[in-house]
Amino acid sequence: MSEAKKPAQGGKTTSGTWTAEEKAAMRAHAKEQKAAAEKADGEAMAAASIAEMPEPDRSLAERIHAIVKAAAPSLGARTWYGMPAYAKDGKVICFFQAASKFKVRYATFGFQPDAALDDGEMWPTSFAVTELTPEVEARIADLVSKAAG
Repeated sequence: MSEAKKPAQGGKTTSGTWTAEEKAAMRAHAKEQKAAAEKADGEAMAAASIAEMPEPDRSLAERIHAIVKAAAPSLGARTWYGMPAYAKDGKVICFFQAASKFKVRYATFGFQPDAALDDGEMWPTSFAVTELTPEVEARIADLVSKAAG
């Protein structure tokens, strides 16, 4: 691969094209849109997304799924760009991004703008997750509970 074709930081290759991982995410999003129009089972889609992940992403995603469902049962599971996500009134509130999805060194648990996490003029919207300790699990549960409103 020539230098101009190598992925640059931020996802696009230096030639300006989308990476294979980004193209796959866009295809997944199109599939999700079709499934939503057909009233597909979001919980089953999220479970399938998690089941397809390699370790250790799968174990992290399974545990985070359980934490989210316990902390905010009102959030519905679904997928978002192929990632397990949790929505309220059709809007994604939070999501899990596997490290393997974009070949990065850590998984991410993130929040979308509809999450009620506002705290002054600046607040975090995503967190790197490398291990789920009791403290990390408690923090995720607290953030999800707050985000769900």
